[in-house]
Order: sequence, then C-alpha cells, then structure tokens
Amino acid sequence: MKIPVLILVFMLTLCLCAKAEPSVSARSAALIEMESGRLIFGKNENEQRPMASTTKIMTSLIAIESGKLDEEIVITDEMVRVEGTSMGLLPGYRITLRGLCYGMLLESGNDASNAVAFALSGSLEEFSLLMNKKAAEIGLKNSHFVTPSGLDAPGHYSTALDMARLGAAAMKNIVFAEIAGSRSAVVYFGNPPARRKLYNHNRLLTMYKGANGIKTGFTKKSGRCLVSSAERDGVRLVAVTLNAGDDWNDHCKMFDYGFSVLKKVELDCSLDGVSLPVAGGVKSACAVSLAGTPVAGLKESEVSKVQRVIELPRFEYAPIKAGEAVGKVRYYLDGSEIACADIVACEDVEYFEAQKSKGLFERIWAFFVK
Repeated sequence: MKIPVLILVFMLTLCLCAKAEPSVSARSAALIEMESGRLIFGKNENEQRPMASTTKIMTSLIAIESGKLDEEIVITDEMVRVEGTSMGLLPGYRITLRGLCYGMLLESGNDASNAVAFALSGSLEEFSLLMNKKAAEIGLKNSHFVTPSGLDAPGHYSTALDMARLGAAAMKNIVFAEIAGSRSAVVYFGNPPARRKLYNHNRLLTMYKGANGIKTGFTKKSGRCLVSSAERDGVRLVAVTLNAGDDWNDHCKMFDYGFSVLKKVELDCSLDGVSLPVAGGVKSACAVSLAGTPVAGLKESEVSKVQRVIELPRFEYAPIKAGEAVGKVRYYLDGSEIACADIVACEDVEYFEAQKSKGLFERIWAFFVK
C-alpha cells in the first residue's frame, strides 16, 4: 500500500525533530519532566553519590518554607566555623534568612548554610533531621542528608533522580524559583548591614535559552555536580549531573533532547453531563466547569494514554457562589499524576427560603427524598 506523500513528509518531519538520546560525560545523570517527575532520560540515575553543594537546594527550601524569611539572624562564631565557599559572613553580622538563601543559591556560601541550620534547629545534627524528614515528604527514596552545605560526610548521599525530584519540588516554590533564577542580587548584611552584590555561579542562566535555575556543586570526592531547570513553550524540565567532566554541555544536550520529544498538550477539560448535587438550594444541582485549561508536557506516544479522574463530593450544601472551587480533575500517566485542575461552580445557588428554618438533619433528609 502506498503512503500518501503528505503523510510521509509529516512522518519524516517528526523523525528529524526528535533528537537521539544524548551522550553525557557525567557518571550519573537524570532528566525529568517537572510536573509529573517522570524520567525522560537517565544514566545510572539511581546510583548513590555525594552531591556537594546541590545539597543547598534542600537547605534553602526548608528555610523558605519556615515562614521566617524576613527575620534577622545574628551570626555567631559556630555558624561561620566551616571550610569551603563563603558569602563573607563574620561573627556579629546581621542578615535576614532571605539574605542567607541568596547567599546559598548564588554564591554557594557554606557559612550561609550553617547559619540557616543553627538559626532554625540549634545544631547541624538537628537540622539534618529536618532535611531527611523533608526528603521523605518529597519521596526521595535513595538519599540521606547530613550536612546543610553539602560538604562530604559519611552517610551524605543522593542520586541523580532524587536530586532532580528535589529540584522540581523546589522550583515549584515561587520564592525559591525567584532566588535560584537570579543572575545577581543585592543583599544587605554586616554590622551594621551594608549593601552587597552577589553573583550566581550557574552559567546556564546565560548560555541556554529558557534556563531558569538552580544550583551548582563541587568537592574533590563528588566531582562537578549540577542541578538545572529550563522551560520552553510550556514544557518544564529539570536536569541533573553528578561527577561530570563537562556539565554545562551535558545539560544543554539533555535539555535539547527533552524539548525535542516533549510538547505542551492541552488536556481534556470537558465536563459534559457533570453537575454538583446541591442540598437545601433553590436548584437541586449546580453547573460546573474547569478553572482554566490544564496542560502537560507529553511525548506524542503518551497523549492517548492519559487518564483523568473527576473528584466531586456526593452533594454540597447551599449556598454556593459562582467561581467557588468544589472539586478537582486529576490527570494520570502510567499511574503518576501529571496535572490537576480545580472544578468550579458556574453559578450562584442560594438557599431555598423554605429550607432556612429547618435544621441540618431535615435539610439533608429533604434532599434525599426529593
């Protein structure tokens, strides 16, 4: 059977656009789609390795989620008694927790990491408990954190895949993403606090189109480590290399590959025939719709495999206001959630006047015996 010319051309175009899997210098590597966390490319992605200062992703995320970003910290001697890279803190200096996050994510200050640990937990040991608790919440199954800075220590390790998922969780935090994507920043610290300018060590922010984060790392034991993120046309990716000889180019290759095989796809947002039963209202049901059009970064072969689950309560009590979130639609690929959208009420549903004087039990009974 002859294949029509137009179809043949389309097939060839798809083949030419999708790049081959990249060859990378790193001992371990992972590329994931940020929303779902699914692996797009991997090389020894579950092999446990030291991850150097990419550890500061975890330390910064804990600091940001503490709700104390604008509290001022007074630097003590034990906070700055640490080797390696520094943002220039000295005992007696004053700086906010937010400033310490900039110091960690831009200048990779080990002094800033230790300051966060002591400020939030009182000791490095207690802070490591927070780190491992957060790792469990995110679902990092092959990681264990000991130092807040990433300095090598027995039992301090992760994997490329775990670090990619940590990076994805962190970049979903608006404050973290803003800091990690800054090429430079002005931070005030000292005694009294003075204006200082910090610069980001992440070269991908200027060398790769769409790069928007997140953290570099290096020790002699770990080699060069890098966690990075990039976004193009609605597709968001996170890449990781551990012990890489050419990490910048490794990440460019992985991103090029990821963006060639994943495309933004608008997911099914129809709710035909779906409504929310209402108890005690002037109407027995409320029309609903999705709040916006959900999208996901998918391979062409994955589009038909997406499943969706509609989550609505059996009924809701009046009154209901238009725009009010009343449920969710979740989208899954191979059992993993790839997108989620709120179901909202399309209309106001007020109390039925005759119901107002009735008790709760009577209104529920009336609903079920209509």
